[in-house]
Amino acid sequence: MSIGKFLSPKNDLAFKRIFGTEKNKDILIHFLNDIFGRTTNPIEHVTFLKTSQEPEIAAQRVSIVDVMCEDLEGNKFIIEMQVDSEKGFEQRAQYYAAKTYIEQRAKGIEFHDLKEVTFLAITEFSLFPDKKEYLSHHQMLDINTHERNLKDFSFSFLELAKFKKSKKELMTVTEKWAYFFKNAAKTDEKDLDDIIGDDLIIKRAYEELDRFSWTPEELRTYDSIDMKQAADKAVNEMAFDKGMEKGKSEEKYNIAHAMRAESIAVEVIAKTTGLTVEEIKNL
Repeated sequence: MSIGKFLSPKNDLAFKRIFGTEKNKDILIHFLNDIFGRTTNPIEHVTFLKTSQEPEIAAQRVSIVDVMCEDLEGNKFIIEMQVDSEKGFEQRAQYYAAKTYIEQRAKGIEFHDLKEVTFLAITEFSLFPDKKEYLSHHQMLDINTHERNLKDFSFSFLELAKFKKSKKELMTVTEKWAYFFKNAAKTDEKDLDDIIGDDLIIKRAYEELDRFSWTPEELRTYDSIDMKQAADKAVNEMAFDKGMEKGKSEEKYNIAHAMRAESIAVEVIAKTTGLTVEEIKNL
């Protein structure tokens, strides 16, 4: 199998290369304006912020996100690429946003001067299975009037698992970004013009993924990240399988206990549960 020209933007190193460097700051700005539909009052400039949120005490967990930045007004943006499904991811998103909001006070900013925090996640998995749309925006609203009186928190999720359009069906710039994240590593150079149209910024994003512009050392780091991710996934799957196996075994014993309590013949219990006669007698 031939090696594709483009690497995957879902790889942590590639993602930060495209969206987390001064050189490509205009790509990040373009992306944020596209995702949030900022045709009026667009983001025009961002400053990158430190991505590790230091814990108050050493025993606490350090929180890491992929990209953090702020606009000219000081509004904060947290951008994260999440490949593997993670229990509590929605809570983690809210935690990061809240911590970023609170940390403004550490710099002597008064409550009335606190700035907005926006959390944006691109997930390879389906985060909200009951929602049909692949891109969703979440804000705090009055449940009766739907007015947005509390404006300082918003969350957006680009769920790649729900995006099904082919390269011939791409109509909007948001769809082109979704296709980019989901299919860049499978994209042929000859198809690039049809995919991006006249959008030169998205073209630049693809060019950053051109493996032939990466140094051998950068490619080794890229591969090591992929291998670690694959290893972590295998460990999680093994733990899940063991948990399922343990659960089934416990269920068999519970059924056997209940059947013995009803004075059902040991041979019948063995046939029903798959346990041996000896195992059932030792209950």
